[in-house]
Amino acid sequence: AVVSTQSGHYGRGSELVDAMERYICSCEINMSIKVEFIRLKSYHNVSSTGEVEVIGLSNLSHLTGKDILIVEDIIDTGKTMTKALELIKQYNPNSVQCASLLLKRTDKSCGYVPEFIGFSCPDEFVLGYGLDYNEFFRDFPHIGVINEEGIKQFAV
Repeated sequence: AVVSTQSGHYGRGSELVDAMERYICSCEINMSIKVEFIRLKSYHNVSSTGEVEVIGLSNLSHLTGKDILIVEDIIDTGKTMTKALELIKQYNPNSVQCASLLLKRTDKSCGYVPEFIGFSCPDEFVLGYGLDYNEFFRDFPHIGVINEEGIKQFAV
């Protein structure tokens, strides 16, 4: 099963699932992929709140005994993913691994490193390609850094 933490914009995560399904078909493996969604929120403007809010967690008891891949857009401090892992492990899956598009190079990291990493990025607030700033810029087809003017203009 795939658990996507990407809120409001599954399009980027679906690219990974599509590639996995193409691979499964090409190898003639008898397997299907079930996708679940959870939303984890830990930011207010550009600052981490230090708390992880779980939104829309359904009953995931069907994950018991399954191999799970969590698809994340970015690992920043690692605290959000640590919380997600705690939640999913309550359902006693066979295994849990994480694939993250980005891993932020930051001194604030709790030390968590996902099993699969697309790219590392500097310790700046990045957005686009599914990443947002207060629900803005998520649909950019690229990843960028928001400047101070943008931070002020789109603050909540």
